[in-house]
Amino acid sequence: MAVQNENSVVAIEYEVKEAGSNEVVDSNKGGHPLEFITGKGHIIPGLEKALVGMEKGQSGDVLVKAEEAYGEVNPEAKQTLPADQFEGIDLKVGMTLYGQGEHGQTVQVTVTSFNDQEVDIDFNHPLAGKDLMFTVTVLDERAATADEISSGVVGGDAGGCCSTHGGCGCH
Repeated sequence: MAVQNENSVVAIEYEVKEAGSNEVVDSNKGGHPLEFITGKGHIIPGLEKALVGMEKGQSGDVLVKAEEAYGEVNPEAKQTLPADQFEGIDLKVGMTLYGQGEHGQTVQVTVTSFNDQEVDIDFNHPLAGKDLMFTVTVLDERAATADEISSGVVGGDAGGCCSTHGGCGCH
């Protein structure tokens, strides 16, 4: 059976590089498989579309354009905040910080510059605007159970994200 557009439970092993680069930006090789249910928006759209039709044991290289990965860079997703909001943090340009958004969700920001008075942060995903090359293997594929379909979670409970460390393929 092949991966379907919706309600397939899929386990993959992947390595991802920025297209045209040899630098690995994320990988779960040698670790836990990334498991998700198709059609639930758990992984970036371009990768999920490319997996449809693949079968257990099949491998391939998948180029995912920025617009079907983490989107284009939004120039308005930048902000300057008072430095005192970062008290106790050893700031470095390029570092990733996590905070809470206005609706209680976790937000990831990158420090782009700072001085004694202000800190410039960027809310764009670090891979926004970048085409990604995935090397992927389908380790397992099966139909989702009724509980998995209703909960949207592999195993049917409402646990965490699709991988233990919220890998690159996860939203």
